[in-house]
Amino acid sequence: MDTLAQLFKALADTSRLRILNLLFHSGELCVCDIESVMGFTQTKVSRHLAYLTRAGLVAYRKQGLWMLYSIPRPENEDQRRVINCLGTLLKANTVAQRDARRLESRISAGCCATFERVKPGTKRIAKSMYQRCDQEEECLS
Repeated sequence: MDTLAQLFKALADTSRLRILNLLFHSGELCVCDIESVMGFTQTKVSRHLAYLTRAGLVAYRKQGLWMLYSIPRPENEDQRRVINCLGTLLKANTVAQRDARRLESRISAGCCATFERVKPGTKRIAKSMYQRCDQEEECLS
């Protein structure tokens, strides 16, 4: 029960929900991509990513000088259900849709040098977590 409470505490913040949406949409992002879409400082984004990481909702890997963040495979059934439901809800949310469009436009315009160095020639967004959610059972079914 404590793990489930920790998940919901992590989700009880608009900024963290918006960050998760961007990660669902893109598959993997660096902090500067999130900063540019949301208009937040690096410190604020990093603080929220650390909170989400502690809750098990975000994973990261180091690529050269950059930390790249993504949504990990669920560790247990409760986490899987919460992530699937969250993906379904965010997909239909107007603020989340606006953020996703802004992210696509910024990455297409080459907003972040990370994508050019980490993924040379990348013009499209990486595999979307939404695709994975669509393939699994719907929210609360």
